[in-house]
Amino acid sequence: MNAKVALHTLGCKLNFSETSTVGKQFLNNGFDIVDYKEKADVYVLNTCTVTENADKECRQYVRKALKENPDAFIIVMGCYAQLRPEEIASIRGVDLILGSNEKFKIFSLVDSFNKKDLACIYTSSHDELNEFGPASSSDADDRTRAFLKIQDGCDYKCSFCTIPLARGKSRSMESNGAVDSLKHLLEQGYKEIILTGVNVGDYGKFIDTDLYTLLLKFNEIEGDFRIRISSIEPNLLTDDILNLTANNNKFCNHFHIPLQSGSEKVLRLMQRRYKLEDYRNLIYKVKEIIPDAGIGVDVITGFPGETKEDFLDTYNFIKELPVSYLHAFTYSERPNTKAINMDGKLDTHEKRERTNMLRILSEKKKFEFHQAMFNKQDEVLFETENHDGFMNGFTSNYIKVRSSYNEKLVNSFNNVKIKKSFGTYCEAEIVTTDKSVDLLAS
Repeated sequence: MNAKVALHTLGCKLNFSETSTVGKQFLNNGFDIVDYKEKADVYVLNTCTVTENADKECRQYVRKALKENPDAFIIVMGCYAQLRPEEIASIRGVDLILGSNEKFKIFSLVDSFNKKDLACIYTSSHDELNEFGPASSSDADDRTRAFLKIQDGCDYKCSFCTIPLARGKSRSMESNGAVDSLKHLLEQGYKEIILTGVNVGDYGKFIDTDLYTLLLKFNEIEGDFRIRISSIEPNLLTDDILNLTANNNKFCNHFHIPLQSGSEKVLRLMQRRYKLEDYRNLIYKVKEIIPDAGIGVDVITGFPGETKEDFLDTYNFIKELPVSYLHAFTYSERPNTKAINMDGKLDTHEKRERTNMLRILSEKKKFEFHQAMFNKQDEVLFETENHDGFMNGFTSNYIKVRSSYNEKLVNSFNNVKIKKSFGTYCEAEIVTTDKSVDLLAS
């Protein structure tokens, strides 16, 4: 009987891609992959360190693994492991800690997966984080969507962020390798490829290319698929990328564009690379070039020095923008950042109140966006799961839709008409199906 490994990911979609790559290494070495809730011989936890909760979750998932199997070999890797290896080593039951350079080298670092008395730590210094480990993975909906890592690291110096310390400098996959990786995912049957990275828009830096040039190469690949950019900084979303998206159905009409604050003062404290006027102009440009584009926004509330007036500036700034939804985060202090030493810290209750206000605004924005799409047609890629007689999918502009389940329409592109909003998703009527789908076939 093969040994069993269970894997769990905390944090971003980039982490999910990397966890999947590690999982494939275990498969290639004779392991069976099981759910993290099941008993396994080895547990791998890929960590995040963006928020305080991510650190706490790491401890919780180590305890869960040991509850299933007290003799299991526990591996903790990723950003938290890179930044705070000694803290993880103090967690009872952890056997191996792998930093950002080491997480893809498990089988060259470990001779056997036998429980140890003390945790082994393999991490490189911040200055040595220069390797690029390619990664790709499927989403929860098997054989429908996949994540493709094309970039890693970040050269930005946002005062609240530990990612540059955990991930190192910006670096990219060679374009030929990215093209080959995309083709490989398409050969496996995936129809939507989500480009991931720490700073995807920074792709190509130091290798004499850029994201737009890579997208042009992707556009030349034949096949029935589409590409979605996971997130892109406002100063890196160029006119060329917008026009390419507007004129080619291989690229999703959806951009997730971090804002972080609608206060000029707070943006300066955060050391962001744009002014509010730049951001506003970009959003309206997106809607001018791609009228039905879905636009997501990241916002941080309760940053040190953010007054009530600053927060209201943020609220009103976003309220007036034609964006589709928000991801609102409550600021949490992270070690080794400039923000941790700033004055004007807010209490937890006030920060959460502000976050809740933005989440309510997000619901309103999403409903307004849904309403604007009523009776319009868009292309949906349906997922595999059967939800009590219904199936879900996403439009190009990232509206989640629901329709009656039809197995023949799974993992195919179908034109639908948006009919009604239920808040988190829309009811849709199928108008035309993928030409490759024969609904009359037995």
